Amino acid sequence: MSDSLRRVFGILILLTVAVLALSREPDRSVESLVARWAPPPSDFVDLGGQLVHLRDVGPRSDPLPIVLVHGTSASLHTWEGWVRELARTRRVIVFDLPGFGLTGPRADGDYARDADARFTLALLDRLQVQRFVIGGNSLGGMVSWRVATLAPERVERLILVDAVGVPTELRSIPLGWRIARLPVIGAISEWVLPRPLVVQGLVTAYADPEKITGEVVDRYFELTLREGNRAALRQRLQQFEPDADAERIATIRQPTLILWGAQDRVVPLAAGREFQRRIAGSELVVFEPLGHVPHEEDPVASLVPVKAFLGIP
Repeated sequence: MSDSLRRVFGILILLTVAVLALSREPDRSVESLVARWAPPPSDFVDLGGQLVHLRDVGPRSDPLPIVLVHGTSASLHTWEGWVRELARTRRVIVFDLPGFGLTGPRADGDYARDADARFTLALLDRLQVQRFVIGGNSLGGMVSWRVATLAPERVERLILVDAVGVPTELRSIPLGWRIARLPVIGAISEWVLPRPLVVQGLVTAYADPEKITGEVVDRYFELTLREGNRAALRQRLQQFEPDADAERIATIRQPTLILWGAQDRVVPLAAGREFQRRIAGSELVVFEPLGHVPHEEDPVASLVPVKAFLGIP
């Protein structure tokens, strides 16, 4: 290596160290985050020693609760627009998956394949919910179809929102996720979190960046800092197999609604069409102006086909 290249390399190392030092963010305790991110109707339940953050709203007399599962790096808050409307007439259950939001990471570090689906079923057992409608976005969509194949007798209807699980090439993966998957440098992601990295991830997920408010950035940023979440995210991404068990999708017999943002820069619309091809009788609705999180970007428009699918006036 020439002297000039050594100097350039040295400067890059110094700049990297400086940026990381300035971006260092310590973990935040659950207690410090509860006031802002878990006001009523939030609740916490102990599930085998793990404290799970959830909201269970709407009429308890509803015989068929609606369960909604968020995606990677999100939280139960992603569904707030839908929940406000649905809970007027239906019981709605949302929760933070292990290692996201205010739910702690799994003690066993298992985030592979059916782990989240089994966690979801165990939580619903704890809430004494036997039969339900389930829907999810992105990773949460994969959790939902896995639940539907593990316990088909319990799932009445299925809603997939820009879901993961069919063989496809993921497109614009957020930079923070790519860094976290790296063997050595990825370890740094457990103690740094540049706010611009969070913004970049949201710009990838939203079709219209004008809809990314300061509060939205705060939510994703602060909840990622919940103690243990960054290490859990790194474990998740290292275990992530987006196409694993995809053959099970064709066994789904529940009425299925598939929603997709045409501007999704993470999971292409082709994946939505593949879900529709594999699930007999399923319906695909495409939102032309929306991205990877249509339920969050435009909860009013994205909820219209859901209400029709569920027979809600």
